[in-house]
Amino acid sequence: MNTQTKFQFKDKVAFVTGGSTGIGRATALAFAESGATVIVADVNDDAGTQTVRMIEKIGGSSVFIKCNVADPADVKAAIDKTVSLYGRLDFAFNNAGIEGTSASTVDCSEENWQKVIDINLKGVWLCMKYQIPQMIKQGGGSIVNCASIAGVVGFMGSPAYVASKHGIVGLTKTAALEFVKSNVRINAVCPGVIQTPMIDRFIEGNAEAQGLLTAGEPIGRVGQPNEIASAVLWLCTEGAAFVVGHPMVIDGGWVAQ
Repeated sequence: MNTQTKFQFKDKVAFVTGGSTGIGRATALAFAESGATVIVADVNDDAGTQTVRMIEKIGGSSVFIKCNVADPADVKAAIDKTVSLYGRLDFAFNNAGIEGTSASTVDCSEENWQKVIDINLKGVWLCMKYQIPQMIKQGGGSIVNCASIAGVVGFMGSPAYVASKHGIVGLTKTAALEFVKSNVRINAVCPGVIQTPMIDRFIEGNAEAQGLLTAGEPIGRVGQPNEIASAVLWLCTEGAAFVVGHPMVIDGGWVAQ
C-alpha cells in the first residue's frame, strides 16, 4: 500500500494509462485509496490485471481496459467504455510511455523515433482528444500528463524521448489554455529519476550506473513512484484550482543545479 496523503475522491472516476507498473500503478493505487473508481489502461494484460487486483485487495474498485495509446480506435473505445460503465470521467493521468533505444541524434533510427513519438506524444494527444469532450459534457474534470525532467532539459543519447517529453509540456500548456474556461484543468508532472522498471532497464543491474543516477540527485537518492502519485492527485484537487498548464518538476533538485 502507498503511504502518500489520501484525498477525498469518493464517487469520482479516474483513468490511468500505463497503469500496469511504476508511476502508473502507484497513481492508480493512490486514486483508489482516496476513494475513486480506477480504470487501468495498458497494453500489458497480466500486469494491468495485477494492478486491478491490488486495488481490489485494499477495498477499491477498478477495471482493466486493454489500450494502445498510439491507436486512436483503442483510445476512443477505452474512454467510451469508461463512460458506459461509470457514466463519467473526472480525472485522467496520461502516463503511458517508453524510453526507446539509446542513440545520438544522428544515430537514432527512424523506427525508434516514430515509435517513441507515437506512444509518448501522440498517445497523450489522443487521450486528451477523447477525454476533454466528456469532461466538458459533464461540467469539468482534471487531466495530468506525464512528461519528465527530459521535458525541460536535454539528455544526450535520447533525442526521441527528450523531444516527446518536451512536446508533452507544450501540448499540455496549449490544451490547458484552450479548455480552462470549460472547467477542464490540464497540467503535467515532470518526474526526475524514479525507481521504476524503466530505470531498471536503463541501468541493467549496473551498480555504477545506479550510483551515477543517485549522485545526480541533490537530495541524495532516487525518487519513489508514490511521490509522483501524490503530486498527480493533488493536481486533481480543488486545492490546485488555480494551477493551470503547469509542468510540475518533481526531481529531488536535479534541474535546479
